Amino acid sequence: MSDTPNVTPARPAEPAPGTRPPLSAIDVIVFVCEIFAIGTLALWGFTMWAFPWNIVAGLAAPAIAILLWALFVSPRAVFAVHPFVRAFVELLVYASATAAWWSMGNAWIGLAFGVVAVTAGLVAGRRRLS
Repeated sequence: MSDTPNVTPARPAEPAPGTRPPLSAIDVIVFVCEIFAIGTLALWGFTMWAFPWNIVAGLAAPAIAILLWALFVSPRAVFAVHPFVRAFVELLVYASATAAWWSMGNAWIGLAFGVVAVTAGLVAGRRRLS
C-alpha cells in the first residue's frame, strides 16, 4: 500500500450570497459582443429601410434583441432555462447581427463578428457548465 493519504481536492469557495465571482476576460468579450450585436441591429434598422419604417425597425430590432437577452441569457434572467436554450437564444441574437451585416453588404464584418461571437459564447458556455 501507499503511505499517501486519500485526499480529494477542495472545491473553490462559493461567493458570498448576493455577490458574484470576479469578471474574467471572456466575460468582457461576451459583453462587448452583445453590445456590438445590439448596435448592429440598430444600425441595420435605421439604414436599410425607407423613412417611415426605418424608425420602427431601428428601434424594434435592438429592443427585441435586448428583450430576448434579458429574458433568457442575462446573468439574472427572468426565466431559468436549460443551458442549450440559453445558448440557442444567444446564437440567435449573434446570427441576426451577422445576417444584418451581410444584408448591408459587409459580409467580412459579419463573418468576423460571427466567428468572434460564437467562439466567445462557446468558451463562456463551457465555463458555465463546468
